[in-house]
Amino acid sequence: MTSGPRPVRAQQLDPIAFESHDHADCIKTAVAAAEAHCTRKGLRFTPVRRAALEILLQEHRALGAYEMLDRLRAAGFGSQPPVAYRALEFLVANGFAHKIERLNAFVACANPGASHSPAFMICRACEAVAEAQSPPSRGALGAAARATGFQIEGTMVEAVGLCPACAEKAGP
Repeated sequence: MTSGPRPVRAQQLDPIAFESHDHADCIKTAVAAAEAHCTRKGLRFTPVRRAALEILLQEHRALGAYEMLDRLRAAGFGSQPPVAYRALEFLVANGFAHKIERLNAFVACANPGASHSPAFMICRACEAVAEAQSPPSRGALGAAARATGFQIEGTMVEAVGLCPACAEKAGP
């Protein structure tokens, strides 16, 4: 997360989580944006939904539903799986989080409220997740879609590798 919107540059990935930033401000800004969005849309940003978003924002890695449930329980919320699943479902449905299919886990959205096609870079060593923008109409996928007359409405790309910090530790 960064403290402001990031420009989307055509044909270039712009990662979010692998760079230094003011993490406390990142969390505060994202929660305030979610709160404002819910107010505008007439959505209920309940304490458990807020807590779930804050938990996702605390780390730049994906969390599974049961890890979320453990953290919500520790924060004083219910201990039944629907508590976590409903909160996560709300966050995903309203663009505050994404589900990382490869990990069956969830991560806070780096560009909440924006219509976008995210590309996730997942570090196999530390499990950090960076969200980048990947215009779906570009590259081989866009060309294949155009060739078949298919109109891409959205994509989600998940790539596994090493983040800069883990790659540096691994050495050449």
